Amino acid sequence: MPGAAAPLPRPAGRARAAPQERRRRVAPLATAPPARAGDEPLLRGIFEIGKRSCDVVLSARRLRWSPILPESPTGDSSVTLQAQEEIIEMKDVFSVKLKRRRFAGQQKGGTLLGITIFKCLNKEENKLTDCAIHLNNLSEDHCQSWFRHLKEILNGFQNRPKSLKVFVNPSSHKREATNIYYEKVAPLFKLADIKTDVTVTEYEGHALSVLKECELQAFDGVVCVGGDGSVSEVAHGLLLRAQIDAGKDTKYVSKPVRAPVPLGVIPAGTTNILAHTLYGIKHAVTAALHIVMGHIQAVDVCTFSTPSKLLRFGFSAMFGFGARTLALAERHRWMPSSQRKDFAFIKTLADLRPEECELSFLPLQIPQEDTDEKDRKKKGRMKKGSKDQWQKIQGHFLNVSIMAIPCLCSMAPRGLAPNTRLNNGSMALIVVQNTSRTEFIKHLKRYTTAKNQFNFPFVETYTVQEVKVQPRLKSGPDAKENVRLNAEGNYPWNIDGDLMKEASEVHVRVHPQLIDLYGVNTDDLESSQVTCNCI
Repeated sequence: MPGAAAPLPRPAGRARAAPQERRRRVAPLATAPPARAGDEPLLRGIFEIGKRSCDVVLSARRLRWSPILPESPTGDSSVTLQAQEEIIEMKDVFSVKLKRRRFAGQQKGGTLLGITIFKCLNKEENKLTDCAIHLNNLSEDHCQSWFRHLKEILNGFQNRPKSLKVFVNPSSHKREATNIYYEKVAPLFKLADIKTDVTVTEYEGHALSVLKECELQAFDGVVCVGGDGSVSEVAHGLLLRAQIDAGKDTKYVSKPVRAPVPLGVIPAGTTNILAHTLYGIKHAVTAALHIVMGHIQAVDVCTFSTPSKLLRFGFSAMFGFGARTLALAERHRWMPSSQRKDFAFIKTLADLRPEECELSFLPLQIPQEDTDEKDRKKKGRMKKGSKDQWQKIQGHFLNVSIMAIPCLCSMAPRGLAPNTRLNNGSMALIVVQNTSRTEFIKHLKRYTTAKNQFNFPFVETYTVQEVKVQPRLKSGPDAKENVRLNAEGNYPWNIDGDLMKEASEVHVRVHPQLIDLYGVNTDDLESSQVTCNCI
């Protein structure tokens, strides 16, 4: 080029480059497959991450970075040190904040330090936890631009709540629900910019009365902090409110409408079967993060009715031993929780006696879509579940379980009803006929193992759509039991850990995917090692 100084000849041999001639190089990003939708870079910039300057690339799907490395110390430009690229999937991020240094007492402003990204991290035994990644950069404009793009991506994720109605039962278990919520759950909701309206319940039925009157359309979801009984009350209230808003007669609902918003469960009770079934573990932070991340699972719900009225909505029920145990425990509320459950279990087992009743059930209708002749013939032999195919069994039963969900817990690693799922449109009817106390205990112990707890001659299981349970008054030497039952309010039922008493026939129907719960499909979870005191 005319007028330009000619470059100085380079000395022979391999010499180190002058300090001012050294250049830092960006380690090449790992070779990626062809870009899919959402992989196109939106922003690229330099941040300090973990005390190392990094080249950071943001797309709608992920955030990835790799350290900026110096040129080879030998000056050989053909050699570049390799660095491990790190990636965060944006679907795992639940919050982003501007990071500032503030003086004591300073509420706003402060020196900008960069951006902090909060992500949900999967740990062992189905646990979730949160972790923070700090992207340090002192440029206000640079950080504001990245912050806006990150917020836009997070706001684009579906099902993530922005406003929640929260019910806290302060009497649950060891009266720890309030502490669990404010110490472990509320900080995560605040971090995720979720607005909350909290009601601390003062009496049984308080949540139900609030749900009937509150403006549900102002919330993206409802959260219950408590045990199975508290959750059952809130779920019943949500579904009852849905029927009222739809103009249905709540005295008898044959075809209920779906709940308007999802329900979240924060385990803070004694049994927490529903939480175990949704999360695979009793862990408040895990439950809160499922809610924050908007993990939603449609779940089947049952209606429990008499011939004249709707009793309640619920997920599972027990009649007989399981109900008697709960009724006895409720009469000893003055005892510590764990002692009360153990006492009731042992006492009911010592006084083991069957209930005489008639069970009518409608087997599950299995649709067949095969077109070849063989399958059509097979279809003709399948039980269709029509009204003509109601089946009846009558006798003396130690326990009758009707469950629309698997009911997982450590006592039953396969579930109290392992043959059903959260949303397969069926119920498991498990009938334990009268047998000796020794054989019944063997059956109960089987729940704690991987063996089939139903592999006994006195246990029968059915997959059903509807069940009718009609208790029969006792006769002969046991007739005096009728007087006691009437005095106490008739036959006890255990519905989701909540006690209900009814004398007449109870009709149970399953309604597929009637409510959305925050959680995941239990088939996708690892084996859980948590503990509980399930009946």
